[in-house]
Amino acid sequence: QVQLVESGGGLVQAGESLNLSCAASGFVFSNLDMAWFRLAPGKERELVARISTSGASTYYADFVKGRFTISRDNAKNTMYLQMNKLKPEDTAVYNCNYLPLSRSRTWGQGTQVTVSS
Repeated sequence: QVQLVESGGGLVQAGESLNLSCAASGFVFSNLDMAWFRLAPGKERELVARISTSGASTYYADFVKGRFTISRDNAKNTMYLQMNKLKPEDTAVYNCNYLPLSRSRTWGQGTQVTVSS
């Protein structure tokens, strides 16, 4: 059974940093591209960043480029998102998932990130 457990969120002030973790199990983590998504109140879920199986290739949404860094440790079945220079508009529930997505894909509980101004 696929499990994705996100952690590391919290309440921070603008300009501060957080490091999110995504612990994966139930599938061959090293064989799949992974991604971070976020869901803010009143908005649709959006892609934040994605990373290839080896970690050699990454993609960032424009709104986090230069501030966030995605990485993974295949030996630990874990993915990370280092978030620096956080802004109030980064406030959301952050989820991880493997790619490609499907309509029936389930999501973990996510981790809440709240950035105060």
